Formats: sequence, C-alpha cells, structure tokens
Amino acid sequence: MSKAEKALLKIRQNPKSVRFEEIDKVLNLYGFERRQSRKGTSHYVYILKTEHKFYRVTIPFKRPFVKKVYIQQALEIIDEVEEDKDQ
Repeated sequence: MSKAEKALLKIRQNPKSVRFEEIDKVLNLYGFERRQSRKGTSHYVYILKTEHKFYRVTIPFKRPFVKKVYIQQALEIIDEVEEDKDQ
C-alpha cells in the first residue's frame, strides 16, 4: 500500500477529524496543484488537469479540522480521478 493510499484510508475512516495538512498531503500525492486566491481568502483551490478532464476542489484553511463537507467533496473528486486512471 502506497503513502497516498494509507493517508486516504485514514481520511475515509474518520472524515470529521481531518487536519488541513492531511488533506493537502493527499491531494498533492494525487497530483493536484495548490493555489490560493490573491484576494486574501483562506480558501485553497486544488486543480488537476488530465488528458480527458479538469478537476477542481476548494478547501478552506481551518484549524483544527476541516469541515466534513469539504472532505467529502475532495474524496469524491479523488474517486473520479481513480476511476479515470483505471479506464
């Protein structure tokens, strides 16, 4: 099992207590590029461009934990990326 798979499994098991650093690490391991808006917001935008699709997910920087709804959105995007890699 790779680092990305282990970290993803940990997040899936408990999506309510995921730190920003953990979801950031997982998204980076899956190839997403992180950008922050220039307007002083605390939200980070993660983008992944593949041959066939364009993926985008926004995660706010929140301490101590990121809200569950944002984690679920990120997990859905990661699942889509994995599906496209399998095809």
